[in-house]
Amino acid sequence: MILAGDIGGTKTVLAIYAGRTQVPASPVHETRFKNIDYRSFETIVKDFLGQTGAKPQSACFGVAGPVKDRRCRVTNLPWEISADEIEQICGIPEVSLINDLKAIAVSVPHLDKDDLFTLNPGDPEPMGNKAVIAPGTGLGIAFMVWTGARYRAFAGEGGHTAFSPRDTQEIKLLEFLIRRYGHVSFERVCSGSNLPIIYDYFLEKKIFPEPAWLKEELAAAADKTPVIVETALENKADICEATLDMFVRVLGTVIGNMAVTLLPTGGIYLGGGIPPRILKRLARPDFLSRIVDKGRFFSLCANMPVHVILDPQAALHGAAWYGFGNLNI
Repeated sequence: MILAGDIGGTKTVLAIYAGRTQVPASPVHETRFKNIDYRSFETIVKDFLGQTGAKPQSACFGVAGPVKDRRCRVTNLPWEISADEIEQICGIPEVSLINDLKAIAVSVPHLDKDDLFTLNPGDPEPMGNKAVIAPGTGLGIAFMVWTGARYRAFAGEGGHTAFSPRDTQEIKLLEFLIRRYGHVSFERVCSGSNLPIIYDYFLEKKIFPEPAWLKEELAAAADKTPVIVETALENKADICEATLDMFVRVLGTVIGNMAVTLLPTGGIYLGGGIPPRILKRLARPDFLSRIVDKGRFFSLCANMPVHVILDPQAALHGAAWYGFGNLNI
C-alpha cells in the first residue's frame, strides 16, 4: 500500500493505492484539499491519514517546484516540504519527493489513446526523447530519455527561461512586464496564474474596450483566468480573444524552444489544466505554426508529434507508478 500525491500551487490531491492495478482506476481512498486551508503539507497528510485510517508503507509526492536533497520549496506556495520530516511527523517509513512535471512524465508511457488528444500526429521515433510542457498554475517542463529498457523521466525548470517575444505586440508586452518584474520568464506570460497579466496589458494600452459586464464579472471573480478564457472561447469580447490568442502563440514559442533544446522526436505532450480546456483554440493553425517556426529546423519540428494529455490526474498517477517502482514489486 502506498500513498501518492499531487501538490500544486492551489490544490493537493492524495490517494491510497493497494497495488499497481489500482492505478489509475480505483484508489482505496482519494481526497482533494485546498492548500490555502492548511499551514503546511504535513498537516494535510496527517489529516488525510486520520480520515482514512490508512498506514501506507511508502509515499511518493509530485511537487510543483525543484526538488533537491529530498526537499522542495513550492514555487507558487509558501511551503517548504521535506521527505525526512514527512517520514518523522506522519509515520510513513519511506517518502519520495519528485517534481510534479517529472510525475506527469512518468505517467506518459502508461497513457492510452483515450487519454490523449492529438494536434499533430507527426512521425515519432520509437525510442526518441519525449517532452512534457504543462501550463497550469505555473509553467512546468520535463523530458524523458530512453535508457535501453525503459523511459527515464527528468525534471526541468524551462518555464523560467527568459520570455522571448516574436512580434511587435509581444515586444510591447515584454516592456510592460519588465516595468513590473525586471526579469520576465515565460511563466510570467504563459501560465494560468499570469494569463490575466496579458489582459491587463491590453487594458492599459487601450487596444480593446472592456465591456461593463465583463469588468463586473472580473471584479467579482476569485480567479480571473477562467472568466477570460471562457469569454474568449465564446467570442464574447475582443480583449479576451486577444488575450487568449497571445497566450496560445507564446505557448507555441515555448514548445518550439523546447523542441530544438530537447529534440523530443518521440513526442511532445501538453499537460496542466489549461490545454484540455482550450483544445479548439489550440487546433487553429497559428499554434502549430509557432512550434515549427524554427528556420532550418522546420522539418525536424514538424515531424514531432504533439499531444494534449486529457487525464486531469496524470501527475497523481505518475507519482503512484513512481512509488510502486521504488518498491520493486
